Amino acid sequence: MENNIVLTMRGISKTFPGVRALREVDFTLRCGEIHALMGENGAGKSTLLKVLMGIYGADKGEIRLDGTAEPIVNRSPQEAQAAGIGAVYQEISLCPNLTVAENLFIGREPKKNGFIDWKLMNRKAADVLERLDIPAAPQTGLDDCSIAVQQMIAVARAVDLNSRVLILDEPTSSLDDEEVAKLFTLMRALKEKGVGIIFVTHFLDQVYEVTDRVTVLRDGELVGEYETKSLDRMSLVTKMLGKDIGGLAEIGATKGAPREEGEAFIRAEHLGRKGSVKPFDLTVDKGEVIGFTGLLGSGRSELVRAVYCADRPDTGSLSVAGKRANLHTPLDAMALGMAYLPEDRKRDGILGDLSVRENIIVALQAKLGAHRPIGRRKAEEFADRYIDLLQIKTADRETPVKSLSGGNQQKVILARMLLTDPKFLILDEPTRGIDIGTKTEIQKLVLKLASEGISVAFISSEIEEMLRTCSRLVVMRDREKIGELTGVELNQDSIMK
Repeated sequence: MENNIVLTMRGISKTFPGVRALREVDFTLRCGEIHALMGENGAGKSTLLKVLMGIYGADKGEIRLDGTAEPIVNRSPQEAQAAGIGAVYQEISLCPNLTVAENLFIGREPKKNGFIDWKLMNRKAADVLERLDIPAAPQTGLDDCSIAVQQMIAVARAVDLNSRVLILDEPTSSLDDEEVAKLFTLMRALKEKGVGIIFVTHFLDQVYEVTDRVTVLRDGELVGEYETKSLDRMSLVTKMLGKDIGGLAEIGATKGAPREEGEAFIRAEHLGRKGSVKPFDLTVDKGEVIGFTGLLGSGRSELVRAVYCADRPDTGSLSVAGKRANLHTPLDAMALGMAYLPEDRKRDGILGDLSVRENIIVALQAKLGAHRPIGRRKAEEFADRYIDLLQIKTADRETPVKSLSGGNQQKVILARMLLTDPKFLILDEPTRGIDIGTKTEIQKLVLKLASEGISVAFISSEIEEMLRTCSRLVVMRDREKIGELTGVELNQDSIMK
C-alpha cells in the first residue's frame, strides 16, 4: 500500500429495499489531492459517501484510514469526524434558527465553568470567518444569510474540524463565480497541507479546473479511476452515461415560438416588493422561453417569486392571459395556470416523509381543492406516467422521496408542476445538481413545452444553458431589471457586459 494514501474503501456494497445502491465499489484517496467522484444522479455517489460518514452501514466491504492494517467502522457522523473525516453535503445541513457562530461550533462550544463561553465562541468564529473571507458576522442569524454564504459557512465548519479527509458534495451549486474561486483557493490551500478532498460536482469545468483524479460510478458500480488531465470531457461523459451523449448540439435549433403582437400571457407593470425586488415591467409571450440572468443575489428569484405571488408584491399590477389578476397567494397563481419549481428544493420543494406518488400529486390536489380528492388509482397512474417520462430512479412510486438522490428529487418536483397542466411554468435552477444526461433531457423538455404553447421562465447559473434554451434574456443587477437581450445580442459577452 502506498505511503501517501489517506483513505481506501474496498468492495463496498449497499442494498436498500428493491434497490442495489452499491456493488463491490473501490475508492482510493491520497494525501494532498482533490479527487472528483462523478456519475449520474442515482449512480451511488452519495450512498458511498454516507457509508464513509457512518450514516449508512455497508452490507459488505471495508474502510481503512492512513493505510492502517485494521479497517475502521464509522457508526455515526460523530465517529467519522473523530476519525478525521469531515463533510459538507449537497443540501445545507445547518440550523437556520441559530447564529453563524453557533452553527460553526455546534456540538463543540467552548465552555467556562460549565456554561457556554459566548464571547470566546464569537471571537473564534470571527477568526474563522476572516481567515476564509466569508462575508458574515458571528452573531448574525444564519437564516438572514444568503444560500451562498450558508454554503461557505458549512465548508468553514468542516474545515475547522481539522479533517484529514474532507467530503465536498456539490459545494459550489449555490455559489457565484467569485465565491467558487474563493472556495477553490481554500481547497488548494488544504491540499497543500496534505488534506485529501473528495469533490462531488456536476460542473465539468470545475472538475478540470481543480481536481487531480476522477473516479466514475454508474448504476452503483465502479467504472474506473483516471488522471483528470488524461481524460477528455467527452470520454468522461461517455463513461458516466455508459453511452455517447447526443442532443446538446440540437438544443437551441428552435427557442420557442416567435413573438407576435397580442400573444402576451404574462404582463407585469411596475410590479415590485420593497426590500426584495425593485419595480419592473415584464411581458412573457405564449410559447416563449424567457431567461433571467445575473449574479447570485441579483434578484432573479425574487422577480419570479413576485410574479407567482410566492412573495406578494406591494406595487404594480399583473395581467394573465389578457385579464387583470388580483393574486393574494400562490394558490391564486396556480388557478390561473402558473406553476413554480423553487430554487431551494429542500426547503420549498420536497415533502421528505411522503412518497414519490404523494409528492407528485400534491400540487394538483391543492389546485382541485379538498372537495375533489384524487382517487388512489388515478394518483398511481399519474405517478407512473411521470416516473417513466422523466426517468425518475426510484424503487417504486411508494418510496419516500427523501431516500432519492438530489437530482431525482428535482425530477419529482418537476413532475408535480407538469401534472397541474400549467400555461406558465417558472423553473428556478431546474438543473442544479443534475447530471449532464438529465440536463439535456430537461432542456429538450422545456423547448417541447414551449412548442406546445406553454410559456416558460427559466433561471440558471450556467450561461451556456440559458443561451441554448431561451429566446430572450432579462438581465438583473442589484435586485433591479436593467435590460433585455434578444437575437444577435444573445451571447456571453453581451450578458457579462
